[in-house]
Amino acid sequence: MARLGVALELLVVLTQALAAAGFYRLFREKAPVAAAGIAAFGLVNAVVVLGSAALLATAAEVADRPFGDAATTVQLLYLVSGHLWTAGGIFFGLWLIPMGQAVLTTGWMPRPLGWILIAGGVGYAVSAFVPSDLLAVPASIGEFWMVGYLLVKGVRN
Repeated sequence: MARLGVALELLVVLTQALAAAGFYRLFREKAPVAAAGIAAFGLVNAVVVLGSAALLATAAEVADRPFGDAATTVQLLYLVSGHLWTAGGIFFGLWLIPMGQAVLTTGWMPRPLGWILIAGGVGYAVSAFVPSDLLAVPASIGEFWMVGYLLVKGVRN
C-alpha cells in the first residue's frame, strides 16, 4: 500500500507539471503574466509533492528494512510528507489566482469561473495557515468547472 501511495503521488507530480505547462500554453498569448504565474506556481507545487513522494518512498524503505528506531523514523517521514502537502497548498492556491485572472482577461470562459478560481486560490493559500476544509470548497468548484468547461466547450478564439 505504501508503494501504491508513492506511485499515486508521482502521478500527481506528473499531472500537475503537465497541467501547468498546458495552462501556460493556453493563456500565454492573451494573458502572458497570468500564464507565467500559472506555470511557475504549478511547477513549484509539483516539486513540493515530489519531495513528499521522496519522503514516503524513504518511509516505505525504512519500514521494509528497519534500522535504529524504524517506527519513529517512518512516522516522522509521514508527518513531514503531510506538512509538505500543507505547505504546497500555498502554491496550489497561488496557481489558481492567476488562472482566475487569465479567465477574466481572455473572456474565453464565464466570468464567474474566474472569480471562483481566485476565491479558491485565496482559500487554499489561507488554509495553509488556518486549517479548514471549507476554505478549499471554492477551489474544488472552480477546478471541476474549469475541467468540465474545457472538456465540453473547449476554448474558441
